[in-house]
Amino acid sequence: MADAGSVTTWITQLQAGNHNGAQQLWERYFPQLVRLARAKLQGVPRREADEEDVALSAFASFCRSAQEHRFPRLRDRDNLWPLLVVITARKACDRIVHVRGPKQGGGRVRGDSALLGKFGSSESDRDFDQMVGNEPTPAFAAEVAEQFQRLLGLLDDQEQRSLVLWKMEGYTNQEIAGKLGCALRTVERTLRLIRGIWKQELAT
Repeated sequence: MADAGSVTTWITQLQAGNHNGAQQLWERYFPQLVRLARAKLQGVPRREADEEDVALSAFASFCRSAQEHRFPRLRDRDNLWPLLVVITARKACDRIVHVRGPKQGGGRVRGDSALLGKFGSSESDRDFDQMVGNEPTPAFAAEVAEQFQRLLGLLDDQEQRSLVLWKMEGYTNQEIAGKLGCALRTVERTLRLIRGIWKQELAT
C-alpha cells in the first residue's frame, strides 16, 4: 500500500472528492505547470496571457475530470504527469489562439507526428504547440498521455527519460545540458536518438 504522502494516495483521495488530495497535488505540481505554461506562452504579452492563470485553469480541469472518474488509467505519478502536460499545453495554446487568432495560434492536432516533432527536430522547443484546439477532452488527454507513457517506456536509460521529461517541463536544450553537465551537442544527439527509437516503434 502506498504511504500517506505518496502521489498515488493523493490521486486516490482526489478521485474520492477528498480536498487534501487535490491540495497536495497542487503543491507538488503547480510550480512545474507554471514553468510549462510560461514556456508555451513565450512572445505573448503577459497582460494577455498569464502563465499562472493557464496553470490554474489546467489544474482545475484535471481535478474536475479526475473526480468524475474520466481518467480510468490514472493511478500513479507515471500516469499523472503526462496528463497534466497535455492539458496545460492545450490550455496555453488555446490562450494563444484567443490572443493572436487561429492562424497565428497553430493548427489542428497531428497525433503521433506531434509527439515525434518535439524530440530531436530543429523545431523541438515548439513541442505540444502543434496540438492546439479548444479545451482538451479527458479522452484526448488520456490518449496522448498513454501514448507518451508507452514511448517513454521504450527508453531503458534513466538519463534519456529525464531528458525527455525536462523537455516537457519547458527546459531548453541549453538548460538541460547544464543540468546534465554535458555539451549542448550531446543533448541534441540524444534527442535525435530518442526520436529515431520512437519513429521506428510508431512505424511498426
